[in-house]
Amino acid sequence: MMAKCWAAKCKHYSQRETCKFFRFPKEKKKKSRWKRLLMKNAEPGPGAYVCSCHFRDGKKENGPEIFQHNIGKRFNFPDIKRKPAVKRPKISESSNISSDSTMECLIESDMSALNDLPGPSHITPDGLPCLSTTETQATTDVTVEQNISISSFSSGQSSMLQAENYFLEKELKEAESKITDMSPHFNFQQIEHNDKLVVLYTGLPNGNVFRALFNLIKDLEINYYLGWKVEKLQKIDQLLLTLMKLRLNTPHLDLAYRFRISQSTVSNIFLTFIHLLYEILYKQFITTIPSRHKNLTCLPSCFNNFTNCRVILDCTEIFTVVSRKSMRTQKLTYSSYKHHNTFKALIGVAPNGVITFLSDLYVGCTSDKKIVKDSGILNMLDSGDLILADKGFLISDILPVGVNLNIPPFLTTPQFTPAQVQCTERIARARIHVERAIRRIKCYRILSFMSESLIPFGDVVFKTVAALTNLQYPLIKEISDLFPCDSD
Repeated sequence: MMAKCWAAKCKHYSQRETCKFFRFPKEKKKKSRWKRLLMKNAEPGPGAYVCSCHFRDGKKENGPEIFQHNIGKRFNFPDIKRKPAVKRPKISESSNISSDSTMECLIESDMSALNDLPGPSHITPDGLPCLSTTETQATTDVTVEQNISISSFSSGQSSMLQAENYFLEKELKEAESKITDMSPHFNFQQIEHNDKLVVLYTGLPNGNVFRALFNLIKDLEINYYLGWKVEKLQKIDQLLLTLMKLRLNTPHLDLAYRFRISQSTVSNIFLTFIHLLYEILYKQFITTIPSRHKNLTCLPSCFNNFTNCRVILDCTEIFTVVSRKSMRTQKLTYSSYKHHNTFKALIGVAPNGVITFLSDLYVGCTSDKKIVKDSGILNMLDSGDLILADKGFLISDILPVGVNLNIPPFLTTPQFTPAQVQCTERIARARIHVERAIRRIKCYRILSFMSESLIPFGDVVFKTVAALTNLQYPLIKEISDLFPCDSD
């Protein structure tokens, strides 16, 4: 059981400190004395303890005397007791003491005086009287008592200084903590009007787009993922923190320092807001593929030969790490194409460059054909639709009736015919946009390598990042000219 010191303003705990903890005495007289010294009116319970830092020399029998409010006041030091001085016999001028005897007395007196003095003396031997044996013994007794008193004084002073030093260091740490809390943390207002910094930290094109995204969530009642509400940071800065984690994969310790919060609070905010963004940006906007008719309203010129194109498909892979204890998982996630453990996902892009379809993450060894079949995209296609894809998508046999697939031709002769070359070029000009869309997704560094702790949230993170790229400037210049974006 962890005990806390009963003394006022002392925050020592038994399992956290190296000092000893003394239980209140059962004897009423001693117990009352302790209460009086501790200056507390409350009655100590059976589990009341006082740490040894409040006891002189750390001993319980001395009683609690050292507190933050009385350093240098309550500490009593022993008085230096002196024996009364012994009267010295007067030496008359007519004394018959010989010169030799006088010299011996002077030397003996001089040596005794030098031994008793704490430092050099300016008294000369001339005129010093000869001390009797009784006087010498008395002087010696006084010296011994002085040494004992000085030793006791030094020991007490050392304990007092140690206690005072402890409380001063404690006050200094508390002051530094308050200064740190008072200093302004990193916030959105610092970067709102600098588009380059907004792009750097969030991936969004400017502060206006960030504000528009925040307006979607500012009035929502948020249920935090870890079960406790974050009140120290404003919602807008919590959104900024989440986007910084996605865009830069900033370590939790760095984010905690920048925003003046704990690492557990960073985790709570991040897990909460990626699920929140997933619900808003993915589930509300990327659940169906736009129709052919809608695609025709903003069809780039490179699709003039593919006017019935509904979607452009491609797969992307995300590096990950798998525990060596699971050989099966190692095998399933290993990609022969990337020569690494990966997760794989299918991405669908509309002719105007907007991401319109995202599959779940699959283990790296999964084929493109299986992902297309299991992802559910085939159920969204209608007769007459056209799919553009790479050579690896051999999915003609699983397409719904009336849905066509256009992939670059395979080389069946020593070289391509002029018609095949033109067909390959037309398809390449059109399907390059899905590769550019994937490149935008990979700019979010959290997907450069998926850590083991992030794997349970992999689908949510991947789809949220992909949805965020749709908030950037249009991928194709023709579309950007049709729908100009004012960054001011």
